[in-house]
Amino acid sequence: MSNTLTLQHASRTVTGLAALARRYAADPSSWPLAPHFDAAARWYARVGGDSTHEAWLLTWMPGQATDLHDHGGSAGAFVVVSGVLTEQVVRVGDPGTVVPREVTLGEGSVRAFGPRHVHRIVNADTVPAVSLHVYAPALREMTRYRIDDGVLSVAVVEKAGIDW
Repeated sequence: MSNTLTLQHASRTVTGLAALARRYAADPSSWPLAPHFDAAARWYARVGGDSTHEAWLLTWMPGQATDLHDHGGSAGAFVVVSGVLTEQVVRVGDPGTVVPREVTLGEGSVRAFGPRHVHRIVNADTVPAVSLHVYAPALREMTRYRIDDGVLSVAVVEKAGIDW
């Protein structure tokens, strides 16, 4: 990616991350590789970044999804480049119970979020999808969660360079 795609040119807010994600998504010719679809597992690859952020390209076959997770303190944004994705957002209410919300995002939709965002993304549609994700700072860990009896609990904490 050219150096114009840095956080120096985008606000450090989630709005700035959304703008940065849009710029990456708008220029597929600058991606170092083309999207790849794998029926067995979700495909993803790092396609850019610098000392302030990183960008990832993901593909989703129908039915593929992430686990419920956060981004280890990084804020982020993603753009649906093609297809339709559903984001299932979880926040913790009182007394620690889970309050779910679901948002369907079509091609061109952008979703920005802060560092404490817990969500799951799924391709619930019948056609493949592509999304472009930007995180600041770069991902160093991700916490995966489970819901037990309506309460959010940690399943595992994964580390960059070790678990992905």
